[in-house]
Amino acid sequence: MSSTTTTARDLSLLALLVTVLAWASAFVGIRAVTDSFSPGALTLGRLLVGALALTVLIRPRLSAFTQLRGRTLALVILYGVTWFGVYNLTLNAAERDLDAGTTALIINIGPILIALLAGLLLHEGFPRPLMIGMAVAFAGVVLISLSTRHESSVATATTSGVILCLIAAVCYAVGALSQKPTLAVLTGPQSVWLGCVVGAVVALPFAPRLMQQIGDAPAGDIGWMVYLGIVPTAIGFTTWAYAMRRLTVGQVASTTYLVPAIATGLSWLLLDEVPAGLAFVGGGLCLLGVAITRYRRRR
Repeated sequence: MSSTTTTARDLSLLALLVTVLAWASAFVGIRAVTDSFSPGALTLGRLLVGALALTVLIRPRLSAFTQLRGRTLALVILYGVTWFGVYNLTLNAAERDLDAGTTALIINIGPILIALLAGLLLHEGFPRPLMIGMAVAFAGVVLISLSTRHESSVATATTSGVILCLIAAVCYAVGALSQKPTLAVLTGPQSVWLGCVVGAVVALPFAPRLMQQIGDAPAGDIGWMVYLGIVPTAIGFTTWAYAMRRLTVGQVASTTYLVPAIATGLSWLLLDEVPAGLAFVGGGLCLLGVAITRYRRRR
């Protein structure tokens, strides 16, 4: 392996570490502002802040997007709508019913869905580890949906929250797969900026509510919304895209295994909430299922 390749891999791993930390904190930030911002308003506010931050940093010019047409344009619209738009809406709505750690655990079945979609769309087949892992992860999701204990500092899982998380996980998988080919034409920051713009257009109907809720929200919650736009969105997605250009989708997605643990720890420290015991067991099964799907027998 050449020194150039090794350096690129090492920088990609560092970029993914930034992404993992940023995305884990996003689950806590979303949970912290549920009393001040509705799901749609928070989605629009976060994406507008993210787009503005990237505009300042990269100063995108129309000339940079001259090759943005045909299949590439369609893929940009696809991941902008699904990953930046619908994903954020469903995730924000789910965290009104679920704690940050439980939400992160369910969302983390995304790598399984990526493998499943790759089998359907890229004709990579359905190996036995994929099917076994999906069954294990599904059992974990069922356990999480049944974790309805009511204790102080222990959050309750609801069926509607779990379903919203599953929709968000599907959007995550579709978004990651559709973004990958566009990075052959776009830089990472350009890709994220376009995703923020498309997602913001999807969330524009919530503009009146956002303006109203900003006027009523405390400064701390507005600060959280700005944080969500700058750190998890502008920075976290950019470092993700940097790694995505240099590694496979599966390699990049598998690093998100760390997100639930970090999100749960931050939620415990900052919000004084932890998932119910059964949710921990279900989350462990979700992660085990993802790990099984990544298993490759050595010859």
